[in-house]
Amino acid sequence: MKQRLWQIFGPVLCAVLLVAGLLLAPLPLGRLSHGALRSAAVSMSPNVLAGERAKQQALALDYVPFFGSSELSRLDPFHPSALAAKYHRNYRPFLVGAAGTQSLTHFLSDQSMLTQLAHKKAVFIVSMQWFTKRGQNPQAFTFFYSPLQTITWLLQARNTVADRYAARRLLTMPACRDQQIKSALLTVAGGQPLSHLSRQLLTARLQMLRNEDGLFSRFAVTPNERRLARAEKLLPATATPAQLEALATAVGRANTRTNTLGIDDQFYRARLAGGRLAKLKGSQRHYDYRFGPEYSDFQLLLTQFARHDIDVQFVIPPINAKWAAYTGLSMPKYRQAVTKLRTQLRTQGFTRVLDLSEDGDQPYFMQDTIHIGWRGWLRMDRTVAPFLAGPRQPVHYRLDDRYFTKSWRQATVGG
Repeated sequence: MKQRLWQIFGPVLCAVLLVAGLLLAPLPLGRLSHGALRSAAVSMSPNVLAGERAKQQALALDYVPFFGSSELSRLDPFHPSALAAKYHRNYRPFLVGAAGTQSLTHFLSDQSMLTQLAHKKAVFIVSMQWFTKRGQNPQAFTFFYSPLQTITWLLQARNTVADRYAARRLLTMPACRDQQIKSALLTVAGGQPLSHLSRQLLTARLQMLRNEDGLFSRFAVTPNERRLARAEKLLPATATPAQLEALATAVGRANTRTNTLGIDDQFYRARLAGGRLAKLKGSQRHYDYRFGPEYSDFQLLLTQFARHDIDVQFVIPPINAKWAAYTGLSMPKYRQAVTKLRTQLRTQGFTRVLDLSEDGDQPYFMQDTIHIGWRGWLRMDRTVAPFLAGPRQPVHYRLDDRYFTKSWRQATVGG
């Protein structure tokens, strides 16, 4: 009977043990090709954001992370990736973000890069549109959620104000209802260390997720890569800043002929034409970016940048001034929100801040309602390119836990 049972179930048991061994053992996956890394760097796909293999290998080379959200997808000839490739700069942007990514998503997606980023540089485009009273959209967070990154953070979490806040914040997200992860988050939120068994189980699962990421991190040529290749062809082989500015003006003018708002024609036809524009008149008169959880979520990013001695150039993009006037957005409240964000940065030693919030009325500076384009990219490049090309300077950060408090999230700063 035992022999018969073994004949029936033995092969199944061996197969299960073999699969478990493959999943739990580190796989020798080798390096991604340069072509695969180039594709990953501009893909802005969820598997790149949630994974670690492509980001880690890229940052070990000459790639620099450009963190942001939907503005990164505005791939015109003056986009940072196009300029860096065309003019053979000593860095290549690795685009980290997409529409819907905000501070909390970036906090997790950074976990796999922090070792490679320590003592290096990064660029972070922070949009005031993130700073709503609700903060991070749970559905968007779920779309980009990564158990791999979450477990990576959990295994390193400490009993600090920042880590306890992060655990509590993640527990509010539907994506974190996995029982194993939820239990660990509750432990960290309570200021307690993970048990030995919990760490062992999380470590085993982390290895499985890393193997999965390694096996599936293959990248073909993406539509973004083709778009950038076409965009680069519009740039001259050599050009002075004045010549690039003139070209950006000409390209912007040619692409905004069908409306008076300075919005890209394709965007206008797809989103606003056909009676849709009239329905949006005055639609933003109640918008207010001065309060909400995003300020403390953003503090999580600042905390890990400081912990790993990362020199960050922040960029605050503007809003299309004509669009703001049409939709009734309160510019005094918007300026107060920008002042609040700058205060949070400045008082903690994050002094590299390119504030473009007042430039939304410049012609061809914006590509659409809230996204940088043409001349806006060039203005950003005049600050970012020298920062990345020059030697790294020491940074001196002074973290302040008050930015995790409800009183700060509800505070009004500025006149």
